Amino acid sequence: MIEYSLKCIECGREYSKEDIYTCECGGLLEVSIKDADISFKLDGLLSGVWKYRSLLPIKIDPITLKEGNTPLYRCKKIEEILKKEGVNSEVYVKHEGANPSGSFKDRGMTVGVTKAIELDKKAVACASTGNTSASMAMYAAKAGIRAYVLLPAGKVALGKVAQALMHGAKVIGIRGNFDQALEIIREICKIEGFYLLNSVNPFRLEGQKTIAFEIADEIGVPDRVILPVGNAGNISAIYKGFKELVKFGLTDSIPKMTGIQAKGANPVFRAIIEGKKDIDPVKNPETVATAIRIGQPVNAKKAIRAIYESKGTAEEVSDEEIIDAQKILASLEGIGVEPASAASIAGLIKLAKEGVIENGEKIVCITTGHLLKDPETVIKVCGKPIEVDANVEAVRSVL
Repeated sequence: MIEYSLKCIECGREYSKEDIYTCECGGLLEVSIKDADISFKLDGLLSGVWKYRSLLPIKIDPITLKEGNTPLYRCKKIEEILKKEGVNSEVYVKHEGANPSGSFKDRGMTVGVTKAIELDKKAVACASTGNTSASMAMYAAKAGIRAYVLLPAGKVALGKVAQALMHGAKVIGIRGNFDQALEIIREICKIEGFYLLNSVNPFRLEGQKTIAFEIADEIGVPDRVILPVGNAGNISAIYKGFKELVKFGLTDSIPKMTGIQAKGANPVFRAIIEGKKDIDPVKNPETVATAIRIGQPVNAKKAIRAIYESKGTAEEVSDEEIIDAQKILASLEGIGVEPASAASIAGLIKLAKEGVIENGEKIVCITTGHLLKDPETVIKVCGKPIEVDANVEAVRSVL
């Protein structure tokens, strides 16, 4: 059994009603777990998101595509790069691109779509920079319910659009940015009765907190977790996961949560640097990392709280640093990720150069999406294959 309510992070008001996304005061809601009968052990035997069901607020059988159980790689060649900066640390990459749809969003969608079925919803909807739409479409298809997606037209990697379309979602492009799409879809959900599955939905973030559970399960609690920040739900979810492990006596520490943003979409970074508790939105966010091209992240306050409370930090990286990190991770470690994912590696290298990373730290970088999510960018930065005549001499001439 699990006992929980929805609690406002601003005024503290609690709700037993589940079909809501924000408090009457306008504050963000989170699932506050009062009590739970823990039925899992941190024994290193990973079996996916639903191993941790006793800490997930769901009352019915899950809609699942066997998400989670993603690989955690020790990256010794990345460690060598840090050593050149005078930093001797242990570096791991948790590759969320190995989830069924190719991104971390599946962890949230298995819980979010299951909650939609539990609440007897007939349709789900989201605004998306790509990965959310792909994941939601897959889980909606599995559940047998309709899915509606609003995208900023021409601003989403085609691999992600293709996934949403193939899995039966109705995809609508707007001539505007993600923040406008989210504002519109929230209003449409109110009017039409669709279940909103953006990260403002507190139940969706419950699935994403299992990233923390799997890390602790496999290697214990690291000193620092570094991850890209777009709409800011993932950093707050992972932090919440580590807090719950402590609350229920499974671990005794929390890592420094470290958020990385692109320079062209950096409101959380700016808030942290300026010591603020809320953001000043970026009106026209722009970056090659389309998955984090968000100027007004809905979960900014949760993310900022996670960073402050965990004694973490935030950093910004340029598009050039992101692409360099993407190439480094692929060519040195064999891990192919989309540009937004590489922001965590770019941030790690930059923080090492700045002296923020300390010797002896055990660090986990989260890579959030698979390389094939955004093949267009790969071709732009790596070039097309060499083309020659069909004979041995021609091939040997370009070796």
